[in-house]
Formats: sequence, structure tokens, C-alpha cells
Amino acid sequence: MHHHLPPWRKSAMPSPRPSIIIPTGSGQSTWYYQPYVDAVQKAGGIPRLTSPDLDEEALEALASRMDGLLLAGGGDVDPCLYGQAPHPALGRVDRARDDLELALACLALRRGLPILGICRGIQVLNVATGGTLYQDLPSERPGSLQHGCFQPQFPADHIAHEVTLEPGSLLARTMGREALPVNSRHHQGVDRLGEGWRAVAHAPDGLVEAMEAPGHPFALGVQWHPESLIGLPEHGLRLFAAFVRACGAP
Repeated sequence: MHHHLPPWRKSAMPSPRPSIIIPTGSGQSTWYYQPYVDAVQKAGGIPRLTSPDLDEEALEALASRMDGLLLAGGGDVDPCLYGQAPHPALGRVDRARDDLELALACLALRRGLPILGICRGIQVLNVATGGTLYQDLPSERPGSLQHGCFQPQFPADHIAHEVTLEPGSLLARTMGREALPVNSRHHQGVDRLGEGWRAVAHAPDGLVEAMEAPGHPFALGVQWHPESLIGLPEHGLRLFAAFVRACGAP
């Protein structure tokens, strides 16, 4: 007699698509993360949104099933985590999210798991490795470009400026070019680089726009929002596809 798996059992069978953890903010609506979820799915990964209220055991269980880590955009990192007092222009901080993301970032870096940090995400990666941030670019870097092209005044895919990519870097090889038009929705930025990172893209005003960790299979942080640029031929799904591929996509 042949036993056929019922449909619900079939769908529950292990999938070869990699599991990508996306930490979220405390009590934050998941709609904010939809563009990241869509981009990961289009690139062939399974996005898993994770809220900060995890105990240590749950965190370990989660980490053991993580094929890759995506650190999304959001609010400001608590400056006490990089040894600074709050700047008057500091936005809302979410210490529970900071703690979860820093723990997962350190774990992924230690285990050699692929990481992609976007906007706030590049800042978290920098802080996780002992780097510092500009808490407010307009006041701390007078004469900078306008990096804060926020919605609703600007559409999500508004091109703010171009970035120059370091020739031969993982980022330049991934994008297949050495200059890239990008959007920009941030008032903070990478100041002193954390240990193990190399700056691989800069804005015309000299601000670090991307960094990667040489020697790591795929550890990359970008200051712009590629999830909002899926429709642009210059970006397409290149960045997300490379990340998900590194996570083990077939």
C-alpha cells in the first residue's frame, strides 16, 4: 500500500530556502518591515520578523535556526552603547531592540553567518564592533549633503545622491559598478569604524555609505535603502539576491 502525505504535511516539509531573521522594534507594527520582507522573498529567502522581547533561551533557539541576519532601518541607537551622551537632536531610542540586534550581530559575525545591515543596520554593526556614530549629521558635519530625504516629503525611491564604491570590494563586485545612485533617509551616520570593517562606499561629502568585513563570507552594511529601490535597473534585486545566495539559497 502506498502512503501519500496529506497536503498539510507536504507544505510542512523542510524548504531549501534560507531563513533570514529580521529583528523589529518594540511594539512596532510589522507593516514598517514589509519592504524588507518583500525584498527577501523576491530574492528567494524566508523572512522571519523577530520582536525584541526574547529571553536568552529563545534567542539561542532562534540563532541556531538562522541562516542569515538582516538588520533593518529604524530609530536611533542608544548613544550610551558607544560611550556618548545624548545629542539634543537624538531621536527616540529603543534599548530592547538595540540589545537584541547587537547580540544577534555579534553572534552572526562570530559564526560567519551572512549579514546585511541597512541604514540603522550599518550603524548597529558599527557599534557592535566598537565603532562610533555621528548622532546628528546636520549639526555635527556642517556643510554635509542633505541625507535626510524622509517620507512623506520625498518618495521612498527618491535618488538623493550618488555613492562611489571601492573597486574590487564585495559591494562593487555585487553591483557590477563603481558608482551608484542611492536614496537617503537618515540623520545619523558612521563616524569611527568598528574593528574588522573596511569603508567601501562614500557619499560626495565623504560620509561612509557602506562597509564590509574582509575575511567574512558576507558581512555588509549600507547606509541607503535598497529595499525601496527594487524597481531600479541599477539596483534591481542584486544586493538582496547576493545576500540570500550567501545565506544558502539554491
